Formats: sequence, C-alpha cells, structure tokens
Amino acid sequence: MQLTKNKVATLNYVLTDGEGNILDQSRDGTFAYLHGANNIIPGLENALEGKQAGDEVSVRIEPSEAYGERSLENIQRVSRNMFPPDMEIKAGMQFKAQTSSGQAVMVTVTAVEGEEIIVDGNHPLAGVALHFEVELLEIRDATDEELMNGQVSDLEGAG
Repeated sequence: MQLTKNKVATLNYVLTDGEGNILDQSRDGTFAYLHGANNIIPGLENALEGKQAGDEVSVRIEPSEAYGERSLENIQRVSRNMFPPDMEIKAGMQFKAQTSSGQAVMVTVTAVEGEEIIVDGNHPLAGVALHFEVELLEIRDATDEELMNGQVSDLEGAG
C-alpha cells in the first residue's frame, strides 16, 4: 500500500540539525500520523508521499518547508506588567500568548531588561534546515473517526 492522503503512517525517525545534533526521535514504532492532514511539516509529508511500508527515507527539509524562516517581527519588547507580578521572569521561560488576531502562539523569553521583557515568537526550529532519517513501518487506511478528527485517534496496531 502506498502512502497517500487519508492513510495512517507509522514510522520511526531521527531528526537532526545541520551539525548532526539529534533534535528529536521516535524509534519505538509508536509515532503515527494521518497523511495529508497537515499533522507533520510539509517538507517531510511531501518526501513520504507515495512511499511504501519498509521504505527508508533520508531527506533534508529547508526552513520554508518546515518551521519557516526566523522573523524579526516575531521578536518583541513587552512591559513587565504583562506578566504576573509575583513571578520571577528569566530568559528561556516559555509562555502562551495571543497575537493581535487572537491566534495562540508560544513565546520564549530571550532577555529581561529592567521593566521590559524581550520575547521571541519564532518556533525554536525556525530558520533551521532539518535532516530526517525515516523508516516507514506501516501504512493503513484511516478510520472514519480519524478522518473526521483529522488525526490518528489511537496507536492500536501501530507497530
């Protein structure tokens, strides 16, 4: 069976950056996703399209097909009073915030400068070319529930 839209793929993968540092991995046969439902980055989904169980794929994904380029517009200075008054704010902390359009976004504190906090709304992997080593373990038809929900509902039989 080929991997096409509305199929569930179970795979093992290792994700590294350009220097070979492991950023993420799943090697236990439990990672499953609904193909064509935007559940993984576009570049990886495109690289897996049409593959079959047993195939191994090695692919480099450019930022434009992953988490995008870093944008200076996503880095902002905000007032300390935007945070709980009794909370100690430190670089590296992450918070959920809302954009002006109401979209939820995760921001990372990059610096604290007196009463100003500098936050970065870029994804941590924005601007990074990603390298995937993927082993496609299984492909199956999605259930009606999975198609309705747009994601894999369980991992029964996933490996």
